[in-house]
Amino acid sequence: MFTGIITEVGGLHAVRHRAGVTVVHVDAPAIAAGLGIGDSVAVNGVCLTVTGLVGARFSADLSPETIRTTTARRWRAGDRVHLEASLRASDPLGGHFVLGHVDAVGRVERTARLGEARQVTVGAPAAVLAELLPKGSIAVDGVSLTLDQGPFVRSFTTTLIPETLRSTRLSALRPGDLVNLEVDVLAKAGRRHAAEGRGPQIERRTALTVPDIRKYGWQ
Repeated sequence: MFTGIITEVGGLHAVRHRAGVTVVHVDAPAIAAGLGIGDSVAVNGVCLTVTGLVGARFSADLSPETIRTTTARRWRAGDRVHLEASLRASDPLGGHFVLGHVDAVGRVERTARLGEARQVTVGAPAAVLAELLPKGSIAVDGVSLTLDQGPFVRSFTTTLIPETLRSTRLSALRPGDLVNLEVDVLAKAGRRHAAEGRGPQIERRTALTVPDIRKYGWQ
């Protein structure tokens, strides 16, 4: 589990393919020393398992399903990527709960400057848009962001504050770029819980009538 607060922007040292598995080697000088084999790391919002460590670099294996359903299919050596080590029980939760399980790939439609901030509009599949809540959270390439008011018809809009622009690579987003999207798991669970009729049951009451009063012995 992660928070969507990026620890560092690392680099893809190499991307290799072997026997149906894609292996990425990632330069991560800020977090590599704290990693161990088997640990989880989010790379551009994709939860990966550390399979090797050499100095300030770790390696991880990507399954064909991960390649098919995320932007990892476009990763190339030299790309800059968002990195976040997995959340520990004692860590502050600065963003929102992020699982690293990408729901869909979105496409940047437009960007606009708002003073020192930047507004970004991302096109997304209908299934993702249906899960969004006004002023709720979404992870874009692993970065925890706050949604606008909506409505979410063919896209959603979010505003990147200067700190986000400084500490992530979202400042480089341009129309046409593809990004990994993960809906807030709590919002998703709540919506599905309500849709299945398992939410709190509210007793339906009708107006009190004279026959009701008499039925209970009152004259």
